[in-house]
Amino acid sequence: MNGNIQPVTAQWLTRLLPARQRQAHKGHFGHVLVIGGDHGYGGAAIMAAQSAVHCGAGLVSLFTQPEHISATLSRQPEVMVSHQHFSNMLARATVLLAGPGLGLRSWGSALMAQILASDKPLLLDADALNYLAALPQAEQQQLKRDNWLLTPHPGEAARLLGCSSADIQHNRLAAVQQLQQRFGGTVLLKGHASLIAGPQQLARLDCGNPGMACGGMGDVLSGIIAALLAQGLTGFDAAALGGWLHGTAADQLAAIQGERGLTPTAILPRLQLLLNGKS
Repeated sequence: MNGNIQPVTAQWLTRLLPARQRQAHKGHFGHVLVIGGDHGYGGAAIMAAQSAVHCGAGLVSLFTQPEHISATLSRQPEVMVSHQHFSNMLARATVLLAGPGLGLRSWGSALMAQILASDKPLLLDADALNYLAALPQAEQQQLKRDNWLLTPHPGEAARLLGCSSADIQHNRLAAVQQLQQRFGGTVLLKGHASLIAGPQQLARLDCGNPGMACGGMGDVLSGIIAALLAQGLTGFDAAALGGWLHGTAADQLAAIQGERGLTPTAILPRLQLLLNGKS
């Protein structure tokens, strides 16, 4: 892996997301399927789906538990939400996002078995990472692939590597590189100065603030990245640009409103402004 760490800047936006062609239609911008939201955890999956909508995916679907359907439609009616026919939804999607609020009970575990059998581009976050960490190492090695993206925080990274969070934080660069080498694809190690590792590239984020230390921020990030994947970005570019959009939107809002009480859904409108060079 190249040891040169690239800082992610605003210039990445214009390079990776040029203006859309006038004849474009929704089919050109991918179909994200979010899978998550077990009983009592619907908010995580809903926020991930919302952020995918706000960041330009052509279509966004959500497979979740039935009690979360009305909340999804009231908050974001553009999301196609269901609790049935998972195989059909899986077949129609172009990018899979698994993990927000998924849980590790029988419902989530059964879904993960089907998700990991798919060869579609895949982002794993939250409980999907914990599911992966609980598998025997030999099985993890069999699952290693180029077209997935893992977005662990230090605790999830520690479970994936079989060490402590303190070990991860002691040498974050070594940790993200080890994760990438073990699992393949692209890894975004969240936290202060988040790091992104691809097969041949490294990047660092210099945005973000302590106000982002609240539940749901990671779910919004996963939706941003999935939307960028759906629009044709590589895993590395989607993770790097998605992280920059996420942190920069939060920084802009914190500059106006302060860090305490910053909520994940509050940054959604600012994401669209950033994506279009309006902020």
